[in-house]
Amino acid sequence: MSKFVITNKNGEYRFNLKAGNGEIILRSEGYTSKAACINGIDSVKTNAVNDIRYEKKTAKDNSHYFNLKSGNGQVIGTSEMYQTTAGRDNGIESVKKNAPAAEIEELVA
Repeated sequence: MSKFVITNKNGEYRFNLKAGNGEIILRSEGYTSKAACINGIDSVKTNAVNDIRYEKKTAKDNSHYFNLKSGNGQVIGTSEMYQTTAGRDNGIESVKKNAPAAEIEELVA
């Protein structure tokens, strides 16, 4: 089962979306509160199914990744790096499939 895992390091909350196999398929930016982090997760769940919310990118080293953006254009999650565009596109499909029903697990004190 896929899940969002919330962590808190040095007072900064982040989430990772993990596929059923435990692989991280999306990472968040840092949030100042757990509530803001959960709002970010809700935004991912809402926007994940919408193709136009994905921004496909190529890094300077020619690896490929994507950003998931909210309706206002703010980045709400960034993928891992992929060697091929096909790998990146599979990552997008994985987020689209896994995010909407993913559970939330908190690894915070």
